Formats: sequence, C-alpha cells, structure tokens
Amino acid sequence: MPLTYSTIPLQVQGVSLNISTIHNLNSKPPIVFLHGFGSCKEDLADITVHPAFQEYGYLAFDAPGCGHTESNNLSASDIPFLVATAEAVLAHFHITQFHLIGHSMGGLTALLLAHQHPTRILSFVDIKGNLAPEDCFLSRQIFQFPSDDPEAFLDAFITRTATAKAYGSPLYASTLRARVRSGAVRAIFESMVRLSDEEDLLGMFLALPCPKMFMFGEENRGLSYLPRLEREGVELAEIVESGHFPMYSNPVEMYRRIARFLEGLS
Repeated sequence: MPLTYSTIPLQVQGVSLNISTIHNLNSKPPIVFLHGFGSCKEDLADITVHPAFQEYGYLAFDAPGCGHTESNNLSASDIPFLVATAEAVLAHFHITQFHLIGHSMGGLTALLLAHQHPTRILSFVDIKGNLAPEDCFLSRQIFQFPSDDPEAFLDAFITRTATAKAYGSPLYASTLRARVRSGAVRAIFESMVRLSDEEDLLGMFLALPCPKMFMFGEENRGLSYLPRLEREGVELAEIVESGHFPMYSNPVEMYRRIARFLEGLS
C-alpha cells in the first residue's frame, strides 16, 4: 500500500490538536513509531519501502509541539500529554496491538505507553529512550542554561547542538527550528528530566512482558545500565559509527538490526 499523509483533528485533555500522520496500514498489527525531540514522523519511514518490513503496516505522527502537528496549547505538551495523544491516535486508527519503536523523547513516551497497556505491545525497540538520569543530556539543558525567553533558549540550544562533536548532531540541529515550536520545549524538557530523575524507568522497561531491544550508538556504549539490561534478557543493539541519532548516521545498520529482531519473533 502507498504511504498516506493525513491530518486528524483530536481533542486531548481539553487541548485541540491537528495531528499530522503518515501511515500505510494493513490487516496485520503495524509498527508504530514515536519520534524524538526535534526529530519527525518521517525518521523511520523507510520501513515502508525496505524489503525486510513489507509484511508490516506503519504509523507515525508528529507529536504536539513538533513538526506539522498543530496545538492550541503548546505549554500542555509534557510527556504524559504525549502519551495521551498517542492513545488517542491509536484509537482513531482502531489499532489494538502493535510493534512499538520509540526514539529518545519518543522512547520515553513509548515506555510509559507500554507500561499502561502492556498486553497491547507485541514488541518494543527503544532507540536510546530515557531510562535513567544520565539520559537527560539534551533535556537537562532547560535547567543548565535557564532562560525566560523560549525563543532565545531554542536559539542557544540549536547553536550548542550544531557545534557538538557528536555523530549526527549538526544535521539534527539544522532542522530544529522547523521541527520544534519554542513554546513546547519547557514542558517537554522539564517532564523528561522529572520522569528520569524520579521514576524507576529502568525497572518499568525491564518489567514489560514483550520482547525488547535497546538500541544505542557506539558513542553511548558507556551507559551505566547496559550490563543490567543484558543480564535481564534485553537484546542490545550497538550501532557503529553512530551516536544518539542512528537513523541519521548509520541507517543501514539500524534497519538491519530492527529487521533481525522482528524476524526473531516469528
């Protein structure tokens, strides 16, 4: 089926949204992708043309405050609100069970979604989503570089990101202005930090009953919790020549590892 773009109007917790989606759904449980902060619903859209994924449908959408999705209350866009939005989108498309992939902010959103609906998740690929306080290298900047001006904060954030010596960082920074509304940044970042600092996200992830993969770039091979994930049966996927954005730096290896993981479920 061809890839379809559509905009769906939703009311979520009193907020009016026009959600920008892409999808090519079929009769089988789809792959549902939740993108990261400053990324977009198209980040994994090659799944729709990649030979290894042709049996799966695909659904992704721009989160409130991001991309082409419109919201009449950007300050409401914290992580619990993003979870509620994901639930509303799934309900709109009548999706009951699905394979879940989330990157960064989307990985954290996906984790909370899976925690609330564990029987609906057939598998979960977490691409460097937050599991511990150490994962807040982007979001904690809301406290490290405080500003009362959302536009000024985002401008400075883009400059810091563009000059970071890390795989994919300059490319990522180059599109941030188009992909993020400045009025949503504080709600997203503050909630990411709070959840990472105060909740047992690692325990939550390990407790999920579905098959799980945790994917990370080689720049993040020093994460403290990787040995525990491996001991407790989570498949680890280290993507060479990559950092926080394997879809930008080494997509060939990223898709190969996801395909192998999904093939192993059958």
